[in-house]
Amino acid sequence: MTRPVTEHVGDRSLFSLDGRLAVVTGARRGIGLAVAEALAWSGADVIGVSRSLDPDGGEARRRVEAAGRRFWAMPADLGDRDAVRGLLGRVDALDRPVDILISNAGTIYRAPAADHKLEEWDNVLEVNLTAPFVLAQAIGARMAARGSGKIVFTASLLSFQGGINVVSYTASKHALAGVTKALANEWAPAGVTVNAVAPGYIETDNTRPLREDPERAHAILDRIPAGRWGKPQDIAGAVVFLSSAASDYVNGTVLAVDGGWLGR
Repeated sequence: MTRPVTEHVGDRSLFSLDGRLAVVTGARRGIGLAVAEALAWSGADVIGVSRSLDPDGGEARRRVEAAGRRFWAMPADLGDRDAVRGLLGRVDALDRPVDILISNAGTIYRAPAADHKLEEWDNVLEVNLTAPFVLAQAIGARMAARGSGKIVFTASLLSFQGGINVVSYTASKHALAGVTKALANEWAPAGVTVNAVAPGYIETDNTRPLREDPERAHAILDRIPAGRWGKPQDIAGAVVFLSSAASDYVNGTVLAVDGGWLGR
């Protein structure tokens, strides 16, 4: 079933998410928190997911409710497949369809490849690749049955490059770019768009070790044409675009939001 195309944009706001329900993983801090807030200000109600999310939702709830939208806190360890299945059950219990899935939660392990622990490899791929697929598989199938939906993964510059001392993270993010394209091919005819954002060097906890290394920090900043590290809010705007009607003909894309890094 293909969703009807709107011929004119004057009868709707291209970026309005009024009445939509969004799931945002990794919503406690960083990019996920900024995305949850931006979606709320665009009109969406939000289900916030994070392993360490406060039971009441904490800062994520405060920001979403400040925008006048509803928030549900659903703590879940995305490295545990049973916990992911339990999360899907809690989402289903709301008896309200999910319109937008933002699969943002991720983890990283830094070590030379020769010293990389196999258990850390397994955990990184479980959180960064398997959990996003399991969530998209369940929620995306229901979107396709209804004839509409938006899925946005958080990829990385390391979906395109190799990085240094982060082999498991690089493997997971390369694979996630492939999953994005594969699901887009399957579900585009059903009115579901599947895309990813690839953040550049953003000021988050994951990049703290780089920012605290004077040599690496200088080398990175020197290559960014924008002349600064990104902020989580820089990613949020791109996610709102990919979650809205403005991106209805964008599918299977990995959108770099990197201050021009890849252009170098």
